[in-house]
Amino acid sequence: MTDDFSTALMLMAVGMITVFIILALIVTFGNVLIRIVNRYFPEEVLKKTSIATRTSGIDPKKIAAITAVVDVITGGRGKVTGINRKE
Repeated sequence: MTDDFSTALMLMAVGMITVFIILALIVTFGNVLIRIVNRYFPEEVLKKTSIATRTSGIDPKKIAAITAVVDVITGGRGKVTGINRKE
């Protein structure tokens, strides 16, 4: 029984190590691919227009509050491109 148990543990360890290595390779190559794409194929820069000009009829204080909330939640990485009222 001990021989069967040690074989089972060895197979489990080999399987877990194999899965870990494959997942680590996927994450590493994915990050490298993302960096290459971002460096050599940057996103087009759109013309900057004020949110207030695109969202007519909304109080500027509310626009400022929404923009501040998005800035805090996303850590400065998110941008408000438009505000639409849902009915």
